[in-house]
Amino acid sequence: MITTTRFSRWLALFALAATVALALPARANTWPLPPSGSRLVGENRFHVVKNDGGSLEAIAKKYNVGFLALLQANPGVDPYVPRAGSVLTIPLQTLLPDVPREGIVINLAELRLYYYPPGQNSVTVYPIGIGQLGGDTLTPTMVTTVSDKRANPTWTPTANIRARYKANGIELPAVVPAGPDNPMGHHAIRLAAYGGVYLLHGTNADFGIGMRVSSGCIRLRDGDIETLFKKVSPGTKVNIINTPIKASVEPGGVHLVEVHQPLSQQLNDDPQRLPIVLNAAMQAFKDAPQTDGTVMEKVMKVRSGMPVDVTRHDGASAQTL
Repeated sequence: MITTTRFSRWLALFALAATVALALPARANTWPLPPSGSRLVGENRFHVVKNDGGSLEAIAKKYNVGFLALLQANPGVDPYVPRAGSVLTIPLQTLLPDVPREGIVINLAELRLYYYPPGQNSVTVYPIGIGQLGGDTLTPTMVTTVSDKRANPTWTPTANIRARYKANGIELPAVVPAGPDNPMGHHAIRLAAYGGVYLLHGTNADFGIGMRVSSGCIRLRDGDIETLFKKVSPGTKVNIINTPIKASVEPGGVHLVEVHQPLSQQLNDDPQRLPIVLNAAMQAFKDAPQTDGTVMEKVMKVRSGMPVDVTRHDGASAQTL
């Protein structure tokens, strides 16, 4: 139960956080790596919607987060015209994926890319768009490397892509030249696997970052791909995973879990209701005496995409950090 005094303090802190967030400029979401034994990075922020606050996509772009991530963190918000005066949670805090912190790590279920620059104790988190449902447009999991990178790339759509566009009345040329009409944007990073058909690239449209919109490639905002393009080199490791649920036992014994919507497999799937299958390690985490399994079940239903404290505390409920 929250006392009146505690509630008042919470409101004061919340208002202060919102004011600070509005004063800070948008920047790349780069964070120092956590101490040994921890996987928690970043810090959530808050945004007060103004009368002319624009769409949720415009707010997502301001803070460099994905559209769906912002929507999941703020259930019930109008994606087209968020209510003026409402306070949105900006989901910038995350648990690092439980894989080696090397090169580029992409978690498809999160619609996020993690870049670990060599020799630096930091990670940069980018929102991404991935392959849409249907046929050859899915983005596969893989462990590979960067094979090549090009500025001002041309786009050579595959036969399947051209056929799909033609079915919708659009006749694609065999090669789309570099320029404002090129959907790959101004920079492209090619992956070695699958004969080099998958790329990390920019876009000539703002909408779609943090969504399943591409023909299989990984799409970033133009400023993000330009930055990443300058930092990575051929041979950089790329690990693409599909992990909708992450958990961590933090130093001090705090048990955290972060749940994202699983990727749909069929067009009529509801990602909010798709089952989340726990592997042995995740099941052991849930069954541990220090984890409140009932609270974790609730977190798995809500799927906010943010780290939540599920440590067992008598009379306590789960709280987003």
